[in-house]
Parts: sequence; structure tokens; C-alpha cells
Amino acid sequence: MDFELPAEHRMIRDTVRDFCESEIRPIAQEIEDEHRFPDEVFADLNDLDVMGVPVSEEYGGLGGDQLMYALVTEELGRVSGGIGLSYAAHTSLGAKPIELFGTPEQKEQWLRPLAEGGGIGAWALTEPGSGSDASDMDTTAEHDPDAGEYVLNGTKQFITNANVANSVLVKAVTDPGAGYDGISTFIVDPENDDGFEVTTVWDKMGLNSSPTCEIQLDDVRIPEDRLLGEEGDGWTQTMKTLDGGRISIAALSVGLAQGAYEAAKEYAGEREQFGKPIATFDAIRDKVVHMHRQTERARLLTHKAATTYDAGESVTQESALAKLDASEAAREVAEEAVQTLGGYGYTTDFAPQRFYRDAKLMEIGEGTSEIQHVVLGRELGL
Repeated sequence: MDFELPAEHRMIRDTVRDFCESEIRPIAQEIEDEHRFPDEVFADLNDLDVMGVPVSEEYGGLGGDQLMYALVTEELGRVSGGIGLSYAAHTSLGAKPIELFGTPEQKEQWLRPLAEGGGIGAWALTEPGSGSDASDMDTTAEHDPDAGEYVLNGTKQFITNANVANSVLVKAVTDPGAGYDGISTFIVDPENDDGFEVTTVWDKMGLNSSPTCEIQLDDVRIPEDRLLGEEGDGWTQTMKTLDGGRISIAALSVGLAQGAYEAAKEYAGEREQFGKPIATFDAIRDKVVHMHRQTERARLLTHKAATTYDAGESVTQESALAKLDASEAAREVAEEAVQTLGGYGYTTDFAPQRFYRDAKLMEIGEGTSEIQHVVLGRELGL
């Protein structure tokens, strides 16, 4: 699709691709094995000026659009799902909501460090008992008007970047009787707010270079000016955030699929059996062609969703469809890549096993595939 991309988008994509090949690919398996968040990589991404791609230049961002952001996320995912996931969570969930819903003062204090690369962002929605019903929330924020503070209590689960974040956007109930309208968003400072604790960093099936945490909020007192938007705006903000966030997960999924496809195609062209490359056998050739088709289809849907978002149009249907299709494509393409490499595909000496393990989360995070069917059914009037 290069012919459809503006020159600036191609330049940013190619710059990130070169960086990924030279700096990330050589350590991709190492950081996964070590369960290590690669601070040095994110420092370098800061130097490339891509930590705030879709954030306005006024607050330290690149001033790019959603399509440019999707291209960067895809390139990261093509070599490391873990780095791509932490990058997407930082940008879509940690930074973008502050730009969309914050005051000028909040943007200056909290958004600028994220966009300029001086900090990592996180977003805390899910709880141990909530799952797909994210609105079923036990975390509370009680207003203490005399002290000019809110007091937060609760537990958040499966929070990306929480143990490396400089700010976390926490969803909490401010009006227990108001349902969706009783949820609000707060900016929490993990380093300086007493009572904030990361209690678990999970070992996972994949994506272990991206930390996934449980956090405990125990009488965390924060000033009133850390409320993002108005009381009761939290759920509306969440839905808008997820519209953009699902595009980033779709883009990350496309990257995983692309990486797996490239590995399978290269191997099939080099590996010989019965005196000729296995790519010449119908069974393998058809696999690789199907993997290419799935990846291209997912990319087209993702780019459509991104450009629809950039046009300022409603994107709920497009983002859900892109996320659903791309996440399933990533898992299926990665599985076929493992199969194409045979025994080698099952070893950590080759990348497909990592893509396969990483891809599964794409069908779970930011709304499971089942939830995407619900969203799409609703959008279609069913």
C-alpha cells in the first residue's frame, strides 16, 4: 500500500523499520526470555521522536495522525510484540486520553512528559472480577471537599506498563448509584502518591518484555485537579479511548502477522526437501499465499479504520472490525508460520514461536473477539 501513503508517513515508517531491524530484532528474544522491559529501546524511540506520534506538537508530540501511529505500531510489532504492546498502551491509553479530555494545565504537566519521551503512560480499567464487563467496578474515589482531594481504594488487574509508568489513568466509581454515569478518571502518580503499589508482575504466555501488573490502591489521596474531565465522564471517555486503542491493537496484530509471514516465506524459499525448496510444493506455497492474503486484508481494514478516525467520523464499527480481523489473522498466520518451519518453528532460535504466543493476547486485550462481535452486532442494528 505504499502508493497510498503520504511521503511523510513513508519516511516515518521507514525510519522506524530501520531502527527495528538494527536495534530491536537482535534482542527481541533475549528481552522476552529475561522478562525485561527494555528501557534503552524506549529511550531510543524518544530520540526518534515517535513516543507521541498522534499527540499535538503544542504538547511535545509529533502532530501525526492515527494512520502514522498505526504504521509505527505495526513496525514495532513486526519484530517485537512486547515492545509494540507497551508502546501502544503508552500512547493510546496513557497519553491520548489526557490530550482528548484534559485541561491545558493537565496536558502541560502530565501529557508533555509522555509525548516528549520523558515518561511512560499506563491506563487502569480492568479489575479482578470485571473481565469483559469493565463497568462492573469496585474501585472507588471518595471526594473529600474539605481537603480538596479524592481518596482512591481498589485493585486493578492486567495493567500494562504499571511498574514502569510515570502516570496511570485510573478508572474509579465516584457515584455508586449512577451506573455508567458514576465512573470517573483520575491521574495517579505511581512514584509520589502514597498508597499506590504494584503487587504482582505477571508471567505470561507471551509478551513478557511488556510488564502486565496488578496494582493496589490503598487510601491514595490525590488533589482535585487530577480528575480528568468531569465526575461521571469516565465511561464515555473509556468508549472513545477504546475506539482509538483498538486501531492500535489491530496495527500491532498486523505487525505480528507480517513478521510471521516474512519468517515463513524466507524459510520456505531456503529450506530444501527432496532436492528443491519447500516453497515449490503446493502445500507450503498455498500456506504462504494464504498468510500473505490474511495479512494484507487485516492491514487494509486497519488503515481504513485509522483514516476514518482521522476524518473525524465515528469509528466504532471500523475499529472493532479491524481489531477482530487483524487479531485473528495474527494468531492464524503465526500458527501457520510455526507449521511451515516444522521442528525449527517450535524452537526459540526462530521467531514464529514468539509471534504465535504474542498474537493470542490480541484476541483478548482491549475487548475480546467475543466482545467485538457484540459491538459489531450493535453497530449493524442486530
